[in-house]
Amino acid sequence: MNAPAPRRPSLRERLAEARPLLAPGVYDALTALLAEQAGFEALYLSGGAVAYTQLGRSDVGLTTASETANVLARITDRVRLPVIVDGDTGYGNALNVQRTVRDFERAGAAMIQLEDQDFPKRCGHLAGKSLVSTAEMQGKLRAALDARQSRETLILARTDAVAVEGVEAAFARAEAYLECGVDALFIEALRSREQMQSACDRFAGRVPLLANMIEGGQTPVSSAADLGRVGFRIVIFPGGTARWVAAGLQHYFATLQQDGTTAAVQDRMLKFDELNGVIGTPDLLALAEGYAAEAQARR
Repeated sequence: MNAPAPRRPSLRERLAEARPLLAPGVYDALTALLAEQAGFEALYLSGGAVAYTQLGRSDVGLTTASETANVLARITDRVRLPVIVDGDTGYGNALNVQRTVRDFERAGAAMIQLEDQDFPKRCGHLAGKSLVSTAEMQGKLRAALDARQSRETLILARTDAVAVEGVEAAFARAEAYLECGVDALFIEALRSREQMQSACDRFAGRVPLLANMIEGGQTPVSSAADLGRVGFRIVIFPGGTARWVAAGLQHYFATLQQDGTTAAVQDRMLKFDELNGVIGTPDLLALAEGYAAEAQARR
């Protein structure tokens, strides 16, 4: 008999540690599996990544709660890591938020992120955002906290107010959201190292703060270790995976179209047996054979 796998700390327990938690962006079960095999402790599923990969569209509020929940469920069925999932605006009012939280929790979310943008929302690093009132967002957050079945399902409150109302207004909104009892805060699109430090000086001693690293976005990109020294407890690189894969596939498809063969890029690919090793095909086939042998023995 195989020994039971060692118990992993819950996300709540992990965030109690001083060292920052680095969570890469993933968008399906394969990218989640590869991230788990690389040694990460948590994963991040963004609404943008769902829009890019499921719809081939921009992050402008086109995805639905059920589409994200379906992607999440396939990820959590394949890997054991906690997943932080982007719930966008909750896809409607406070009652919609409750349904979203219940759906995401059933799909295996460890932390559910909700933001104060009005609908239709857009990527936090795009211009032209609008916000709901602070009071409406507080109601949505209280609805989310009431809807969760387990205290181990964490609620992350995000404000996009920096781009719309300024950094001090964003801090005031974050204070109001913290009063609701949320488990973590995310002040999106801070513009400078000074703003990032100010956010941590104000909040990091009371609640885990998330830093969002977007290559080419509004916030200066830094390492998880450096951001941990500033005071952030969660560091995400949500879209880098999709951007890296898109660049690689552009090259792959251009080469195949030009040459009519993959010969020029085969040294950058996993071979057939190598990919099967990564995804566990030999173990899966052995498991199937074991069940077949057991059934045969009972005849």
